[in-house]
Amino acid sequence: MNAFDIMKKTMKFVWLKLGFGAAMTGIVIVLIGLAAGIGALTKSSGVFAILLCIGIIAFVAVFNFAMNYIGYMLKAGHIAVVAHAVTTGQVPENQFEFGKQMVAERFVTTNAYLVVDRLVSGAVRQLQNAVGKVGEFLDFIPGMDKLTSLVQTFIRIALGYVDECCLGYCFVNKEKSAFEASCDGVVIYFQNAKKLLKDAAFTTLIVVVVTFLAWVVPFFVLMPILSLFKLNISIIAIICICIAVTIKSAFVDTYVMVKMMVSYMEVAPTTEISFDLYDKLCGLSAKFRELFDKARAGVASM
Repeated sequence: MNAFDIMKKTMKFVWLKLGFGAAMTGIVIVLIGLAAGIGALTKSSGVFAILLCIGIIAFVAVFNFAMNYIGYMLKAGHIAVVAHAVTTGQVPENQFEFGKQMVAERFVTTNAYLVVDRLVSGAVRQLQNAVGKVGEFLDFIPGMDKLTSLVQTFIRIALGYVDECCLGYCFVNKEKSAFEASCDGVVIYFQNAKKLLKDAAFTTLIVVVVTFLAWVVPFFVLMPILSLFKLNISIIAIICICIAVTIKSAFVDTYVMVKMMVSYMEVAPTTEISFDLYDKLCGLSAKFRELFDKARAGVASM
């Protein structure tokens, strides 16, 4: 199955992500309404502004907590289903139950999954930053800063889903510990970087265009409607941003994740790992070294 087919057959996760984002947006609207109501009663724009800031800060804290647990586990379950679909050609009938079971079997606890996911994500971010450090040595060349920025944007998008790919690899290689499988997964990704970045080139173009539309369309459609309620322009902007982020997260990010996982899972089974890459990646990323040390220490499968 190709990426589009898999995404169509796992739309349950997309709708759940959309619903999760919509709930978060609803909370923002309620907070704005409460702040506006209290501001109107006190007849003070300053009170409104202070309450709105407090509400948004509280919302961000709650949102981060929800994403760290509910969001992460939702993503993990989806990755498990996609990995199964790519390797077997079949999508489980009860996708939510299958994803939950796979995560429980592989990691036992939510915290165990979070440790692995954050180590992989941290390692990938540090490896991405290496591109910027290379660019710093070439700043004396006119226009090099713009070229480096463009390259970093491409690399950030292309490598932004390495952690999902590695976790997918982790789910289908149960004979290895979670740390070992994830560590090997990172090496396999960078060993096949040329092919995977090539596959990501067109996907990156799609992401840029669709992301732009996801940000622009809500403003053009909703701003005239919300303006009828005589809302402050900053309030309208906040609501539109929340909606845009929700749409991008549910549809755009999910498609790119599935597309990159399909490309990755196609090459991973036949890749003979080049062991000198471990040392090279350890030299570039302290997080990868930590992941590698845990794998080498023989940490039990979680």
